[in-house]
Amino acid sequence: MRIPILNGSFTDGASDFRTSYPRNMIPVPKQQGISEGYLRPADGIVEFGTGPGTDRGAIVWNGNCYRVMGSKLCRIDRDGSTIVLADVGSGGQVSMDYSFDLLAIASAGKLYYWNGNAISEVTDIDLGVVNDFIWVDGYFLTTDGSNLVVTELNDPTSVNPLKYGSAEVNPDPIVGLLKLRNESYAIGRYTIEVFQNAGGSGFPFARIDGAQIQRGAFGPNASAVFMESIAFAGSGINEPPSIWVGGGGQTQKIATREIDQLLAGYTSDELAEIVLESRTTSGHQFLYVHLTDCTWVYDGFGSLVVQEPVWFQLTSSLSGKSRYRARNLVWCYDRWLAGDPTSTSHGYMSSDIASHYGSAVGWEFATAIMYNEGRGAIVHELELISLTGNVALCDDPTVWTSYSTDGRTWSQERARSAGKIGERNKRIVWLQQGSMRNWRIQKFRGTSDAHMSVARLEARVEGLNV
Repeated sequence: MRIPILNGSFTDGASDFRTSYPRNMIPVPKQQGISEGYLRPADGIVEFGTGPGTDRGAIVWNGNCYRVMGSKLCRIDRDGSTIVLADVGSGGQVSMDYSFDLLAIASAGKLYYWNGNAISEVTDIDLGVVNDFIWVDGYFLTTDGSNLVVTELNDPTSVNPLKYGSAEVNPDPIVGLLKLRNESYAIGRYTIEVFQNAGGSGFPFARIDGAQIQRGAFGPNASAVFMESIAFAGSGINEPPSIWVGGGGQTQKIATREIDQLLAGYTSDELAEIVLESRTTSGHQFLYVHLTDCTWVYDGFGSLVVQEPVWFQLTSSLSGKSRYRARNLVWCYDRWLAGDPTSTSHGYMSSDIASHYGSAVGWEFATAIMYNEGRGAIVHELELISLTGNVALCDDPTVWTSYSTDGRTWSQERARSAGKIGERNKRIVWLQQGSMRNWRIQKFRGTSDAHMSVARLEARVEGLNV
């Protein structure tokens, strides 16, 4: 019998059936004759260089990659060398955008301009605190949480306090700004308002009433442009946290019940630190939801193919959760460049390996429940139909499996060789895998030492006539 592997099951102490998503394995909905989809290793991270601090944001401007690392604005050159350009202050995640001749950085509540040669800070007291900003129609549009502030068209260092705007549908604070199709989105905590340039002598942007969204985001970085819409982690008034895609006044939930349950386990302060970003690669449209202890990824294209949400988890540890070490991804120099929020390294993404900056990481996936209508069964054989023998970082990489008959406690693991380099016809088989009285879940894990894709789990099962 064939057992589904693209996502699995487990149970919890609340007597609830839960969904187990793959960790560091990407579900790919592709028919290849063996199955309708398979799991492939998540991209590895290769070190490209080092900088003066941990990564806080990145952008491509005039064909070059610029990053804020620690308190410094840096340029990353094609050979990976890091050129420190200026100081922009310390703090958390920065916002970056550009006009025709200026690269702008919002860092630690201040707005800086880099003109290619020197840094300058906007010191006009009417600017106020800059929590987030965008460049739209010749203006730098900023927010301090209450107001929408624009710089002057002919002088981006000057602000006229008579030209302040605001989001007035709901008195919730403005947590961030986004631009989509040259329209400005004021991301509130519980609502999202959309503005377009209407000109005039005062605040130049007018609200588009029919485009308002009655949900908002948790924080300044909890939203991103995704598949020509606005994706955000947030909620409406009196709603629990979730992940949404919105546009045209409507929202659609892309989080599953399992993702909702996971988000409910974080505090409001932790949710305010969420960072969303999108990435299009190899037939996938990924939305990264970076949390404080791991990253969850939604595949928009894959979800359209299978007609259900496709999610998986990314971490940089051998087991359990850990902060994912690829963030602020930008396409530059013909590759995806990534920053590291945990060290001074920066790197690039590679599908040829699965390790992170030379360190092995673990992968894991579970199956759906095997059930024989309550009659039980003997499991004579399990085989992972896999692509093996391509990359191995050790002499004999290993895959382990265990099983559970209650979804919470697991059997002792049993190991099998995953195939050395060149062993591309290696069969990964476990014999005499015990029995089940009611139902059973199988779990598999390995490390990036074995760079393998898994197309199918085949089981030879003898049903019992009880």
